Amino acid sequence: MTDEDVLEIFRSENAILDGHFILSSGLHSPVFLQKALVYRSPAKTERLCRALADKVRDSSLGPIDCIIAPALGAIVPGYETARQLAVPFMWVEREDGAFALRRGFSIEPGTRVLIVEDIITTGLSVGEAAEAISAAGGDVVGCACLIDRSAGTSAVEMPLVALANYKVPAYPADQLPPSLQELPAMKPGSRGLA
Repeated sequence: MTDEDVLEIFRSENAILDGHFILSSGLHSPVFLQKALVYRSPAKTERLCRALADKVRDSSLGPIDCIIAPALGAIVPGYETARQLAVPFMWVEREDGAFALRRGFSIEPGTRVLIVEDIITTGLSVGEAAEAISAAGGDVVGCACLIDRSAGTSAVEMPLVALANYKVPAYPADQLPPSLQELPAMKPGSRGLA
């Protein structure tokens, strides 16, 4: 599956939005990828995650014991990618502001964990998830995502397998171009950053 194939699936669900958006990273962008609209279609979600699982199999990450995804946005692709790879699936969620395994989830020391994300911009959630997994005894072998908005320039400090790269501009709040300054900002993401 090519980058354009992935983006065409997003376009087919009207999931590439134009405007002024505050991303979960806190950055501002003229483009928002509303993956929830894609997840409405189980067939399209399965197609994306099957292709991501194939890329993981073809990578140099080695064996994967389980997949852990950051809640909330990555639960759907995390689950489906785990299903495609036939490995257990769990997620981390925020507890007192930090990611943690909850709901009775635990991992054995040395468990080889692949983090699955939906969309990566800065890699902040990946780093936070990796800290929680390591604290629980897991060995994070890498991260896989549906789309890397940074096209390889994020702060992800581990091997990264991206199904698609889609370089989209993102700006700190104090460095907005005039075109964004003129539009009201919308915050469609799930993380509680201002």
